[in-house]
Amino acid sequence: MNKINSMMAVALLAFTFTACKKDDKEPEIIVPVSDGSTMTLNGIAASEAGSSAANSVYIDLSADKQSTALRSSWTLGFYTGSDFKVVLNAHNGASAAVVNKTDLNAVTSADLVQANLVVGLGTAAEAEFLKVDDPRQNNATVKTVINTISATDSENKVYLINPAGGSHTAVFSPDNVFKVRIIRKGTGYTLQYAKLSATTFTSLDITKDTKFNYSFVSLADNKVVSVEPEKANWDIVWTWSLYYGGTAPSQYLYGFSDLVFTNTLGGATSAEVLVATKSYADFSASDLTNITFSSKSNLIGENWRVTTGTGIKMDRFYLIKDAAGNVYKLKFVSMGVGSDGGTRGKPVIEYKLVKKA
Repeated sequence: MNKINSMMAVALLAFTFTACKKDDKEPEIIVPVSDGSTMTLNGIAASEAGSSAANSVYIDLSADKQSTALRSSWTLGFYTGSDFKVVLNAHNGASAAVVNKTDLNAVTSADLVQANLVVGLGTAAEAEFLKVDDPRQNNATVKTVINTISATDSENKVYLINPAGGSHTAVFSPDNVFKVRIIRKGTGYTLQYAKLSATTFTSLDITKDTKFNYSFVSLADNKVVSVEPEKANWDIVWTWSLYYGGTAPSQYLYGFSDLVFTNTLGGATSAEVLVATKSYADFSASDLTNITFSSKSNLIGENWRVTTGTGIKMDRFYLIKDAAGNVYKLKFVSMGVGSDGGTRGKPVIEYKLVKKA
């Protein structure tokens, strides 16, 4: 074989090998977008007997998927966006109060003022909204008890936290109270924390994983914990939470279940449609031209139900636009109130794809 023929043979062999490698490549699996379904949400947790809302339930409409997290499984949420915000667990009734000190070890039981941490549910007083992340805002990061974490360490004060507030009780045990101080560490956070009576503290570094809205920490378990799915993988959450009732200026703080929040931090938006305008069955993609989607996380909130009579408000349904741009119409079928035939803590939703992204 001459030199030219040898070179051609080598080239052919290399081409054949490369072609075989390409043919052997695993095909990309594309999960189809759901056309819609009916789903029973599991708000009941076996470990929390007697509670019909022990879980927060996160729903991904395009994947026909729900995931649950115990509401009591976390204490603080560290925002992973460009800002340095820390939220309290409103889903477990947490409350907090600032102490004008920066040395955690210098904070003792003498710094605890019970009234600053007791959440006066049903009390029409603006002061109650200063103890919790204000639920009247568009999302939880807007008006938080814990100030935005400063790049200047000396500006970051100590906070006292009652992880499970939301109580009418005027007296609680100081043994349940944590003291915390949070500073920045590079692009993330350092959390310093201890029980109120402790004379030493623990430090925990928290990084920002931008696939999620928050990094969550359980003070009781001394660790970062998994709560929400990745922000691209859920659209709405059903839960119990500190919330509010009444109309301004006589609004009051309260806590109850069957609240639904939209994942606006993750890019989802929502809208309410009254059936007097268009029925759920008849609503189609052509009707979207008349819809304005909202970035308010509490647009659905409690607006879909009452706790007496029929329970579910049958005069409305909702539109959810996920972060990818898929639009679903969604209605509530049962919630275990009145004669709807449902189970409290296991509400049923029905949804249908209106427009694919």
